[in-house]
Amino acid sequence: MSECNHDCEHCASNDSCETKSLKAKLNELSHIKRIIGILSGKGGVGKSYVTSLLAVSLIKRGFKVGILDADVTGPSIPKAFNIGEKAAGENSLIYPLSSRLGIKIISANCLLEDDSDPIIWRGPLLANLVKQFYEDVLWEELDYLLIDMPPGTGDVALTIFQSIPVDDLIIVTSPQDLVSLIVTKAIKMAEMMHINVLGVIENMSYLTCPDCGKKIEVFGTSHLDSFAKQLHFNILGRLPLNSQNASLVDEGRVEEIALPEIEEVTNKILTKEN
Repeated sequence: MSECNHDCEHCASNDSCETKSLKAKLNELSHIKRIIGILSGKGGVGKSYVTSLLAVSLIKRGFKVGILDADVTGPSIPKAFNIGEKAAGENSLIYPLSSRLGIKIISANCLLEDDSDPIIWRGPLLANLVKQFYEDVLWEELDYLLIDMPPGTGDVALTIFQSIPVDDLIIVTSPQDLVSLIVTKAIKMAEMMHINVLGVIENMSYLTCPDCGKKIEVFGTSHLDSFAKQLHFNILGRLPLNSQNASLVDEGRVEEIALPEIEEVTNKILTKEN
């Protein structure tokens, strides 16, 4: 059997393909217009922060938005939105939690009795839980489902790409020397899975001096521009380091953050899709 290129529609082995059997089916009470995965090649670059800000920006523009927290072993989305209650269910369906602005959220932390309990599962179990979050959650009508991906390009990320119909991918990175290698891996994975990459967001790009307004590149000079030309990807935006915003996230008040840079990113995303 030849190597799978994940193009099921034109595959000669379509009827007997094992990969095709992985495809998740959304429940009949839900309809999602567009699914965007937010991926980082490594942890600690602010992927969940970017996911949260994009969701807030989209819902403030009148879109119906949901977040599927696929970072099962390190879920942080509920905390950012101050969601402490647990998800309930009925008739094989799981009801997502809702943020103050109405963003629908499902996360492993919404199922645990104690948020501090670790999930010590092997890859296949983690991947199956994420698949269940897509299939069995009552998303109802959504314009956008944002998937906060686990860091890296391992089992869970692969299962998501194989089973969930992700339309676009956004890669989050930071201005450090290893960025070129990490972003390259993420982009190559997206290409192998035939998923469109909307572009890259550089988080923690700079710090604005509160006294003079000068932009300080805390992590050194970014080489993202030259790197983008080499790999032919779009730079969606650069987000600043901001201690006040970090505190708002820690307090569960991410929906109160007003960040012009994320609004510019949202404008680019909407422009590319229309």
